[in-house]
This record gives sequence, structure tokens and C-alpha cells, in this order.
Amino acid sequence: MLADIQERIAQLTKELNEYNYQYYVLANSLISDYDFDQKLKELESLEAQYPAFIDLNSPTQKVGGDITQKFNTVQHRWPMMSLGNTYSEQELRDFDERVRKSVGDNVQYVCELKFDGLSISLTYEEGKLIRAVTRGDGTQGDEVTNNVKTIRSVPHHLTKGNFPNLFEIRGEIFMHRAAFERLNKKREENNEQVYANPRNFASGTIKLQDPKEVAKRPLDCFLYFLYADNRNKLFDTHWDSIQAVRSWGFQICQHTSLCNNIEEIIKFISFWDQERYNLSYDIDGIVIKVNDYAQQEELGFTAKSPRWAISYKYKAERVETQLDRITYQVGRTGAVTPVANLKPVLLAGTTVKRASLHNANEIARLDLHEGDTVYVEKGGEIIPKIIGVNGEKRAVGTAPIIYPSVCPECGTPLIRQEGEAVHYCPNEEGCRPQIVGKLQHFIGRKMMDIQGMGDETMETFYKLGLLRKIADIYSLKDHKEELKTLDRFGEKSIDNMLTGIEQSKEKPFEKVLFALGIRHVGETIAKKLAIHFKNINAIITASAEEMAAVQDIGGRIAESVYSYLHTPQHLLEIGRLQEAGLNFEIEEQEIVFAGDTLQGKTFLISGVFANFSREELAQLIESYGGKMISSISAKLNYLVAGDKMGPSKLAKAEKLQIPIISDQDLLSMINQKN
Repeated sequence: MLADIQERIAQLTKELNEYNYQYYVLANSLISDYDFDQKLKELESLEAQYPAFIDLNSPTQKVGGDITQKFNTVQHRWPMMSLGNTYSEQELRDFDERVRKSVGDNVQYVCELKFDGLSISLTYEEGKLIRAVTRGDGTQGDEVTNNVKTIRSVPHHLTKGNFPNLFEIRGEIFMHRAAFERLNKKREENNEQVYANPRNFASGTIKLQDPKEVAKRPLDCFLYFLYADNRNKLFDTHWDSIQAVRSWGFQICQHTSLCNNIEEIIKFISFWDQERYNLSYDIDGIVIKVNDYAQQEELGFTAKSPRWAISYKYKAERVETQLDRITYQVGRTGAVTPVANLKPVLLAGTTVKRASLHNANEIARLDLHEGDTVYVEKGGEIIPKIIGVNGEKRAVGTAPIIYPSVCPECGTPLIRQEGEAVHYCPNEEGCRPQIVGKLQHFIGRKMMDIQGMGDETMETFYKLGLLRKIADIYSLKDHKEELKTLDRFGEKSIDNMLTGIEQSKEKPFEKVLFALGIRHVGETIAKKLAIHFKNINAIITASAEEMAAVQDIGGRIAESVYSYLHTPQHLLEIGRLQEAGLNFEIEEQEIVFAGDTLQGKTFLISGVFANFSREELAQLIESYGGKMISSISAKLNYLVAGDKMGPSKLAKAEKLQIPIISDQDLLSMINQKN
């Protein structure tokens, strides 16, 4: 049972990360919003129940997707977090109940249209636009300032208003449907690739290298959120801030509304469910934000999303199409995934051709037959879900789809462990997709990040016999003359690749451990193992029970690691990598503190403070050895309370007799030994 759960978590993590990369980096949507959100909710639920299986690379731990390499990378001063999604009225009511339970019943909300475009952050200094940055991975993005300056609705200079000297304003770049249709028609007439929808066109445009070309494509932009130092001293509410930025010259959507209760929110959502088709641009839902800044501060954030906002997504569209055939893909772990190949069909502005069927259970559940007419659905964009079969259109005598008993790549009999949904090919050493997949995993950005090598390179080198094991990568320098004879491998590209391989030897032990591709060992688990055991030899000599005793590891992961490190060919591979110079022991780094006055004490910050932000107080606590925790419990030593602290937190702290201190009390504690 646990193995099945852990494999499902790993599968969801991989799928959702790929969908994020395609959507945010390549402007290519492979799954509907609804299906993505349902998968994400499933993953969040499983991770909550089984925290030992969480991978730091999980999409629940990060926002968005990876950044491109075409533009300068810029760190966001304030992270561009994503919002939690729902399609359910009841979940909206639950959100409202959680908010009121935390901050009291006196709550207002701002409801905004959820634009289907490209998120952007604009920085202004002394009223001048100095930088425009895409969402990227939420912490850093691509600087596209010159391209954004071509958008007529984005002011270059502010000429009126009492705006801060330095601030950021967030918004959405989009393309009106009429402009999209006109430009797409022109591209079709010129035999150029057409775009699937306005969102993809806008995203592709903003990533063009030549601003002159960008200027030829009419983009638009709505702004909807302000960030500035001490923002709560400028405004008390989000509503006040957006009215102000409108007066400064920014384009704010006229359909934004202030709602006093959940019933008004539901009414707003219902109205725009119909009226959205009369807009000149696409929306896919409604964003609901707590209005009061102090209440936003009190509610805070999860690792990925603000607790004071949520988005409601409109329901999916559904069409019929024909199932042509099912193909099977073999991953690096040997998992065999069925893929439905469909007769191309237009759905929500996008041509759909394929859908994942996950496993044999899904095929059986749908009772799929050859040539079936199937219902496909999506909530906004791309790879859809087959939700059922139109039995009335099934031809007489068609055969049911039978899941294969042997690997479609190497012919090895498949295995399916008890309690697991996925079939596996056990031929780890001889199955091409598994070998190539492990090579591609090893060089990946989160692993060894070898510059000058990509997935296609790994495939090519495998076909040529240059690579069979990951350690072979470090022998490529001995084949330089042979590499020069290959197409598309000039001397400069070969030198860059070999330099990237050499630089990868500097990667820390936890990256190397992750890159080995041990089943169930993601980025987080690899780091925990590395920190606990310090070196590879200590892990090899540890028992499975000793590994399982490490925080968040557990028995299933420990068994997988133990099995891997007691397989002769894997030990041989590790030996070759050690000889190549890779790091197989952790480099200890001394942590420098400002002091140790708060050493061993735990803190939680709540409310609004006159002289500090909550982030500044947290940084101060940690610099003096204190530890921040996220909730009130018996483990909490001090609650640092400011103005407008939520009544529920106060009541719980008093019940547990936790000392409640002010920011000035905190400073006194820090200074008492200094």
C-alpha cells in the first residue's frame, strides 16, 4: 500500500513539473486547468498524509515553472506566488469560514477577473519604469523590460499621484481575441505557425528577442497588485491601493468589485460565468482576495500560496472524438504509462491529439475498446482527460483494450507489485528508455546541471554507443576526435560540453546522490541522507533500519536506498564516479549568527508592527539563534504579537499559557546578554 502511495506521489510530481515547464517556459499547455488542479489537490492530500514521501522538487513546494535562458535572470524582491484554486462553491464557503475564524467576522473581499495571460512584475523608481520581470519559477524570472515597454497601456513615466519612491506592481499581459484572430490569420497566409490561443500568442510574443517585432503585436496589460516597503502605512486595504494606482496612470480592470460577504462573491462569480463571453479577452475564473492588509498579514502564507486569496475556476468544456490507438511509454524507473492517441479535435481554442491514461486501472475503469468514441474534457487548456465512452457509438464486435504483458521497448515481461497500480519493466540494464532516461535525469538542472548537454544529446550519444552508464559521461573527453565527426557538434560546442562536464564535479554530495536516480529519492530525501550520513560509505554500510530512522525517510525509501546500494552494478558505477572526481561526502559549512541570545527558543509572529515587518522580525530572531515555527502548539516558547492579531491565535496561546510578547520585549531579550 505504501509503495503504491509513494509511487503515485512520484508520478504526480513528475507529471505536474513537466506541465508547469511546458506552460510557463514554453507557453505550451498540455493539460486542462481543471485536471492540473485536481492532480495538484491529490498530490497535496497525499503529501499531507505521508510527509516522508515529499520531494523538494514537488510542485506543491514551488511556484510556476522554470525560467528560460534567453533573458537576464532577475530575483523577485517579493516572490510571485500562485493562488490556490477551486471549482466548488462549497470550497469557497470553506475558505471564507477559515478566514473569518482567523481574523473575525468583519471581512471584506475584492473580486477580480482572472485573466488568461502572462504574469508580469513591473518595478518603478522615482516614477520611472526600470524593470519588467516574468513570473519564472516564482523566486526569479526573465527580465523583459524592453518588450513590455512596447505595450501602450503600460506607462513609462508616472506624472501624477503620491506614489512611493520605489514600488512593484503586478499584473497580467494578454491579447484581445480580435487581435489574436487577425494576427493568426496573417501568419496562416504567410505559411507561418499559428498559435492555439491568445494566451500562447501573448506569452510567445513577450519572449521574442527583438522589441520591434513585439511592437507589431498589440498586447495589453491589466495591473492588480501593489508591493512597496511599509505598504500598510500608505494604504489600509487592497481596494484603496488599486484605486490609487489607477489615479497614478495604471490600467486597472473596470470590472473589479468590493464584496462584503460570501453571498456577494457567489453572485459576482455567477454573473461573470455568463458575461465572460461578452468580453474582448479571455478569463478562466475569478480571484478573491481579503481586502484588509492587516488581515492579509495575519492570515499569512503557505509555502506556495497566500492564505488570504483564492481563485475560482470556471468549469471545463467537453467534446467527443475518436480513440485511434493506445501507445505505451517507458520511463527511467521502468514504469510503463499508456497514452491515448486521439483524432484531432478543437477544444477551448486548442487542437487536442493525446491524453495520458495513467495505468491499466484507468483503461479498465473506462472499459476502453478499439476505435471508441470518447468524451474529452478540459478547463482551459490542453492535455485533456478522457472522462468516459459514448457507448451508443461503439461499433459491434470491437475488442477491449488489453494492457500489454511485456515491455513495448525490450520485450521483457512486465511486473506489477502487489498493491501498486503501475506496471514496470525490470530490465534496468538493457531497456533503452530506462537507460536514456537515467542519463537525462543525471544531467538535469536540479541534479548535475551539466551545461552543453540536453535530452537530445543523451539520446544521440546512446545510439552511437558513446554512453551506456552515467559514468560514461566523464569519459567523453577521451572521444573528442570522434565527437568532431558528428553533425551539429562543432569544436566550440564540444568544448562547452566538456567544460560543463568538468564543472559538474563541483556539485555537492546531495546533488550527486539525487542524480543517481535511486527510486523514491528526490531532492529533499537526498539532502536529508547526505546531511545525516555525511558520505556515501556511511550510507552504504548503514542498515535499512538506520536509514528509516532518519527524519522523513521511512521504511519504503530506506528499503529502496538499501537495495540500490547493495546491487553490484550500482556500486561499480559509484566507484567510477568517485574515480572521476565527483563529491561523495558533504562539505560542512559554519553558520554565522549575530549572537546566541535566543538559542533553543521557538517563536511565532502575528499581527502588524509599527517599526518592523514580520519578515524583518523573523530574520532578527533567526540571526540570534531562535527558530521560527508556523503554528501555535505546546512546542512554541513565545508568541510575538502586534496590532490586529487574529482572535483565534490569541485564544489558543492563552489556553496553552504561551508567553505573549511585543516586538520591544523581543528586542529586550536579544539585548539582555549583549
